[in-house]
Amino acid sequence: MNVDLIFKIAAVGIIVAVLNQLLIRSGREEQAMMTTLAGLIVVLMMIIQQIDALFEAVKSIFGL
Repeated sequence: MNVDLIFKIAAVGIIVAVLNQLLIRSGREEQAMMTTLAGLIVVLMMIIQQIDALFEAVKSIFGL
């Protein structure tokens, strides 16, 4: 697993946390929730790509 992936996930988390706090303090709780969900989806897509690469590696090792 790349260290870059961990830094990318951390960066997305920090950006989402800051945006979430700004939106909540300005009274836009619904938009804050949507921002949090969008950040979660972005991180999940990055993780899914890595899981796909893992499965492809396992398939090639065992010749499936």
